[in-house]
Amino acid sequence: MRKQLSMIVLLLTVSFTFSQKKGKQYNIRTLAFYNLENLFDTINDTTINDEASPMMELKSNRSKVYWDKIDKLGSVIAQIGAEKANTSPAIIGVSEVENLSVLEDLVKSKHLKSKKYGIIHYDSPDKRGIDVALLYQKRYFKPIHHEAFNPNIYRNNRKVYTRDQLLVSGYLDDELIHVIVNHWPSRSGGEAKSRPLREKAAYQNTKIIEQIREKHENPKIITMGDFNDDPINSSFKEVLKTKSRKKEVGELDIYNPYEDLHRRGFNTLGYRDNINLFDMILISSPLLDKGEKDFSTYKMYKAMIFNKRFLTNKRGQFKGYPFRSFSYGGYTGGYSDHYPVYMYLIKEKK
Repeated sequence: MRKQLSMIVLLLTVSFTFSQKKGKQYNIRTLAFYNLENLFDTINDTTINDEASPMMELKSNRSKVYWDKIDKLGSVIAQIGAEKANTSPAIIGVSEVENLSVLEDLVKSKHLKSKKYGIIHYDSPDKRGIDVALLYQKRYFKPIHHEAFNPNIYRNNRKVYTRDQLLVSGYLDDELIHVIVNHWPSRSGGEAKSRPLREKAAYQNTKIIEQIREKHENPKIITMGDFNDDPINSSFKEVLKTKSRKKEVGELDIYNPYEDLHRRGFNTLGYRDNINLFDMILISSPLLDKGEKDFSTYKMYKAMIFNKRFLTNKRGQFKGYPFRSFSYGGYTGGYSDHYPVYMYLIKEKK
């Protein structure tokens, strides 16, 4: 596994360029997703089981650890996509956040304060109180509608209290897009036993997409998140019916660029000597260029994994894994146990 994760870092250090006809210029906007690994505050909330969070398990220095983690996460987000877009993500979905307060601290950090990020967040029914949210640079994105969908998942006639799926619709510059932020049920108890839970979460995604399509013609839809499934699992291939080849993507299909990355050995996390690509950004067909090179409206240019060397553990038991923040009840000084993922959208300037 360590060899494979090292290969990812090596491959993604290779820079890319997109060809431009002489005289043409492009707007470049970055979409991203980042699992922030238990971004909890230091205050005990009696309405949720936040005592089970690594932050609350620390015996000392909670405040110091909290602000160090905020600083580190802010520094990562500030760098995602900046190489080509010259700024941090226009839109970034996040997961494993406790509440609105931690997000406000994050966007006010020294690395992100000047970006003036807005926040869209709902408290989810998750028992530990971990939520998803959307951050957006106000100068690029103007939300017009948002709502949270409870996936209403049951197992053995008992409700599974998991994360909401957050839908945000708005204008990226002058184009209407719809973003769904996800954090599907974990693999606790084993992949096979927990698989139906993620299939039900995927089904909720299909219902949200149907709702969008009922209201809008040829909508530009992005669904992103920590799905706790790989691109080849049944939740994607049988429920969402995702496509990995551009030429096979029909008008109502969802394209998953991360399936090809998964096939080539790219991953976003490691756990117990298994490597997975759980973090992804998927798009509907109007955002896909199939070779026409028509960028008169925003189209996906490239989907990537942000795994700079500093985000990878360089020593010890977890060498080669994402440099996580918490381990065995202590703070490691890392960032997250997931790599962020991101996508460039480009459009020809008029």
